[in-house]
Amino acid sequence: MLRTLLQQVPYFTPEDIDAFLPLWKKHVQLNRYDFLIQQGQVEQGLYFVTAGALRIYYPLPDEEICVGFGYPGTLLVSFPSFVNSKPSAYYIQALKKSELIGITKQDFVQLMEQRPNIKRFWYEQLEQALVGKIEREVDLLLPEPEQRLQRVMQRSPHLFQHIPKKYIASYLRMSPETLSRLKYI
Repeated sequence: MLRTLLQQVPYFTPEDIDAFLPLWKKHVQLNRYDFLIQQGQVEQGLYFVTAGALRIYYPLPDEEICVGFGYPGTLLVSFPSFVNSKPSAYYIQALKKSELIGITKQDFVQLMEQRPNIKRFWYEQLEQALVGKIEREVDLLLPEPEQRLQRVMQRSPHLFQHIPKKYIASYLRMSPETLSRLKYI
């Protein structure tokens, strides 16, 4: 699956792909509710989801706030911990049986230094993630739940295929009951 996606990157040469793929050495299988990373751990790798669904969440005393999701074909990481090599403030938890492959930060950084196309790919991924986070910030600032739902459905309709509704509700900062009511309006 990863090879197929990498082959779709127009500027990747066969040599780039052949250098990149063998470094994804870590194979992770998680059962439902298992953790990929827990709060306080330092993120050491970048993961590609091949099967399943996961959530990234921030714990509060009275609730858990979903801040993102992983599903097949996506990269997943506790980003602040990965970049800063500091303990994660987030949990990454499987919502169903999931499979991932991972590359160590050290291998990834070294490969970016050796292969400009890999670095370009990473920067494009970072740009897309930043745009997504800005869109999410706008979503959260909207006072009407209907507007938040509409924007997410337009931007990421696939979420509703992979992620249970109660976690989407948390992501949208509304109750599951509100989300259920809105879906049928």
